[in-house]
Amino acid sequence: MLVIVAILSSQDNGVTVPPRSETIPSDAVKMTPATDLYPPILHSDEWSAPVPMPGPVNTAGAEDSPFISPDGTRFFFFFTPDVRMPANEQLLDKVTGIWWCRLVNGSWTEPERIILSDDLSLDGAEFVSGDTMWFASIRAGNMGEIDIFTAQLEDGEWGDVTNAGTQLNEEYDIGEFHIAPDGVTMYFHTGNMGIESNMDLWTTTKTESGWSQPVEVPGINTGSYEGYPFITADGNELWFTSASKLGHPGPALFRCIKSGDAWSAPTEIVSRFAGECTMDSEKNLYFVHHYFTADMTMIEADIYVAYHVDGTRAYASLFDALECVSGVDVVAAVVERN
Repeated sequence: MLVIVAILSSQDNGVTVPPRSETIPSDAVKMTPATDLYPPILHSDEWSAPVPMPGPVNTAGAEDSPFISPDGTRFFFFFTPDVRMPANEQLLDKVTGIWWCRLVNGSWTEPERIILSDDLSLDGAEFVSGDTMWFASIRAGNMGEIDIFTAQLEDGEWGDVTNAGTQLNEEYDIGEFHIAPDGVTMYFHTGNMGIESNMDLWTTTKTESGWSQPVEVPGINTGSYEGYPFITADGNELWFTSASKLGHPGPALFRCIKSGDAWSAPTEIVSRFAGECTMDSEKNLYFVHHYFTADMTMIEADIYVAYHVDGTRAYASLFDALECVSGVDVVAAVVERN
């Protein structure tokens, strides 16, 4: 962190963003489901089998921290060209940061980097509500190591970047977060709230004077870690990332259902290096999947999607997964699914 601060204090950042493909190392390996030693496992029949997100988002670099708008037309993610690269080098590569693309005529556009500072910064962990983006950033002048900021979309450009304030960044020192559809309830995982190395889920509410004193989300936190919360567009489901409780390697995605004013016990939905989910209003489930070698060395990361079976895109996913079998077998599979 001291190295990053020194760089931030000494560099003049004239940002000219090169294509992502030009910054990915020549020895990078593009993984596929066929070469994946630990493909994600789905434990629910509400979604089709997870597949890599279609379109130009995934590369041999690392795509992470996805967020999709509820209407499914805007997709945001964090990109860095090489998972082996330390943060101080990411700061200077001109491509590591937040990217976005749009759904046009059924296809995703080529992603573009969102520049959120005239100086050097390392931005990520984005959450978008309407034309407001919340994000985390390492940059000069921060209150802590990583501060939360907001930015506004105007005429197709993101600007008016503002620090989210001392309550969130100093007093509560929040980690990654999600704001519920009511616009005032924030779920977040702990930064430095005295929980030692454990990561737990907390909630706070926007008030006229700021944010309320955080409280733990009841019935969820354990001796392990719980983080990266997501609330569905209808406000009825809380998703988060934690260690698998079913014995699978790596993180897994869990879901809680709202019952009155409480959340149900968590259910493990996707296992094996699945984390940081997002979902559109049709409940198509997007998440990051990290690829690992047998000795647990990370190779790269992609965005995966599991289409909700009630959505029309679920069938497209099914046909893609069965593209190597005969047409008769595909029809039989569709009939069986229904």
